[in-house]
Amino acid sequence: MHRVDDQFAEQELLLLYIAKKLREAKKLEELLTQAGIDYLVECDTYRGGIIFVSERVGAFFYVADDAAEAARAVLRDNGYRPYEALG
Repeated sequence: MHRVDDQFAEQELLLLYIAKKLREAKKLEELLTQAGIDYLVECDTYRGGIIFVSERVGAFFYVADDAAEAARAVLRDNGYRPYEALG
C-alpha cells in the first residue's frame, strides 16, 4: 500500500526500484499493493545514458527493511530486476 514518509516513522527505508516511465511506476504500484506491501514512492533524479549521459527523473520506490525480501520477490516474479546496492 502506498504510504507517505510520516507513516514510516523512524524505520530505515531501502531503495527497491527506480521506475523510468510512468506506465512502469503504475504497474509497480499495482503489484506492491496487491501483495499487501507498504511502500513509499518519490520522484527524484538519476543519471542515465551510455554515450550521452544526462540527468533524468524517475519514480524511486522504497520499502521498510523487514519487507524488502518479500518486495524483491514480487518484482522478480513479475519480470523486474530490483535495485541491488553495490558493495
